[in-house]
Amino acid sequence: MKTREELIAIAIAHAQSESGNDIALTLSTLEPDPVYELQPVGRVLRGMPAARAYYEHFFARFRPLVAGFQLRGEWVNDEGVGQEYLVTLRAPEGGVERHHVIGILTFGENALSGERVYASERLLRLMFGPAYDLTEPL
Repeated sequence: MKTREELIAIAIAHAQSESGNDIALTLSTLEPDPVYELQPVGRVLRGMPAARAYYEHFFARFRPLVAGFQLRGEWVNDEGVGQEYLVTLRAPEGGVERHHVIGILTFGENALSGERVYASERLLRLMFGPAYDLTEPL
């Protein structure tokens, strides 16, 4: 079992790999059966195949829409690492959108057990793409 400090380092590596477009590193920071809660829409994405589908879309389709992002705050507790972002997107339909998102990277025993993502349904659908259809009610 990893220490709290080791899990914090894994969470930071996960966040950096998402901004660095590194799908292999991102997936390596996860427990074998990760769970992604999408809030406030009340949906959940479960399992490594679903997480892989999410990140394949995230890196191929969502990341190119990101015009910029700002980390507004970060905190740590015994449950995980929370990060608040302001994300600026080039909207697929044209124009620019600004979205607020909070991600809580939750600790497992040896890696991240998943994430709780708080954002508008619009942003969640853009981020998760086809993987959103793999979610189920929470």
